[in-house]
Amino acid sequence: MPELVLQLTRGGFLALLWLFVLLALQVVRSDLYAASGLKPGMPGRSGGKQSRARGAGRGKVARQLLVTQGPLAGSRITLDSRPILIGRADDSTLKLDDDYASTRHARISQQGDAWYVEDLGSTNGTYLERNKVAGPTRVPLGTPVRIGKTVIELRS
Repeated sequence: MPELVLQLTRGGFLALLWLFVLLALQVVRSDLYAASGLKPGMPGRSGGKQSRARGAGRGKVARQLLVTQGPLAGSRITLDSRPILIGRADDSTLKLDDDYASTRHARISQQGDAWYVEDLGSTNGTYLERNKVAGPTRVPLGTPVRIGKTVIELRS
């Protein structure tokens, strides 16, 4: 009888070990997929006409990105036409040291006169105010964007 219990324990431990390995591979795969999915949409996106038609860009224009909450609170990034990559990767424009942020978490890019936030397949998601971002979403001035413990806003 004790021999049977020992064999069942070994089999259960082996099954748990394989489950852990498969889950670890899935996480690595999702990080690699997010990193490779970064390049195709960067340069040639259209959408400026649509944002102008809705009246975006009238009045104040976003000139900087301000971190309002989190470890980098008070940091500012001057905006130009280049997209801002946010995440834990070393080549990110806004590098976060946050366990809740993915390596390539989100991108903020300009389309016409408006700025859009896009989640890059992160694990924990990107939130505009309290709504989870599913695709490229317009970011109005002063609207909080939450990535992990960090909150950022566009300012004029």
